[in-house]
Amino acid sequence: MNKKKVVFITGTRAEFGKLNPLIELLSKNDRYEVHIFVTGMHLLSKYGSTVHEIFKSCPRNIYMYNNQAFSHKMDVVLSNTIFGFSDYVEQLAPDLIVVHGDRVEAMAGAIVGTFNNILVVHIEGGELSGTVDEIIRHSISKLAHIHFVANREAKNRLLQMGEKKENIHVIGSPDIEVMFSEDLPKYDEVKEDYMINFPNYSILMYHPVTTAVKQLAGNIKEVVDAVIESGLNYVVLYPNNDTGSDIILNEYKRLEGNPRFKIFPSLRFKSFLVLLKNSKFIIGNSSCGIREAPAYSIPTINIGTRQHNRFFYESIFNVVENQRIILETVEKIFTGKKKFKPSNFFGEKNSSKLFLDILEKEWFWQVSTQKQFVDVINNGNMVPDGDAVAEAGDQDKGLCKRGRGQD
Repeated sequence: MNKKKVVFITGTRAEFGKLNPLIELLSKNDRYEVHIFVTGMHLLSKYGSTVHEIFKSCPRNIYMYNNQAFSHKMDVVLSNTIFGFSDYVEQLAPDLIVVHGDRVEAMAGAIVGTFNNILVVHIEGGELSGTVDEIIRHSISKLAHIHFVANREAKNRLLQMGEKKENIHVIGSPDIEVMFSEDLPKYDEVKEDYMINFPNYSILMYHPVTTAVKQLAGNIKEVVDAVIESGLNYVVLYPNNDTGSDIILNEYKRLEGNPRFKIFPSLRFKSFLVLLKNSKFIIGNSSCGIREAPAYSIPTINIGTRQHNRFFYESIFNVVENQRIILETVEKIFTGKKKFKPSNFFGEKNSSKLFLDILEKEWFWQVSTQKQFVDVINNGNMVPDGDAVAEAGDQDKGLCKRGRGQD
């Protein structure tokens, strides 16, 4: 193989944490020239300027592009990112663009790649959520040429969307190998670094629901009222920078000066994982409570509709934004003695190797950028991939059912 130029696009702290294992492995391989297009929250000082963590991890071939001001709407951020990434791609001429998840930066990367006949890989397509994020994720999947998904259930959804079976590869979630790696920092060191003196604590992460901004002020008030009244200690992380984040941050001002709360714009990804692993529970509406927390056997109080219909596990408690209901659930978890088994629904610890193995195949680079829709209808009936359906049932048997919540 000739040396291939691979560009990763990242706009958020969580997204980079998932992409980093893939970036690190490719960077060590002489067959690839790795580049990173850094934009979005990474460049906003209000959210911790997390670009500095990228430079520490991957000091070479980093290009920074500021795609937004704090008040920009998602459609403006999308158009800005397309403009900047298009110019970048024209100069770099990459062989492959790698995007992750459901952010507008990933959509911009997929659009630019598709319109310029460059192969686009989408990491973790086929997932469900309860907001506009799901629409964005599925749109990226339709633009992308090759898919690396977390599990067979996600693969089946992409098959239903008319994607080619041979272009969908199950590798698990890349951050799982980070979660269980041997080079995570020590717990005591993390607490000292961030001056967290609590003997025990839980984690609060609550993001805007962009399709329900009008209800956001009331919803976040219920959440903050509940955590204050609970009398417990909390590590609080800023929301992402979607529309409405200022409403959440304004409500968090009520927590300032309260010794039971430590508030951070951002945490280093590995440090966050250590804190999550040692927490009592995670509360809010972050996907972390659906994906990472169950892998660590940490209970989740999942609030509202943002993760609606996503993976359900016995350690996930779905509630509405109601102070009384939240407090009852906090009490149930904090005083309960039930131990949860770790979930492996989002893969094992070999995602980056599986990713690289596929890139090493000669046929991978011959995948056509001219996509075609694959029908899965036969005599009026949906005909999913039988192997995928069978294998989906093998993961977390009896535990992989859809969560409906109380709302």
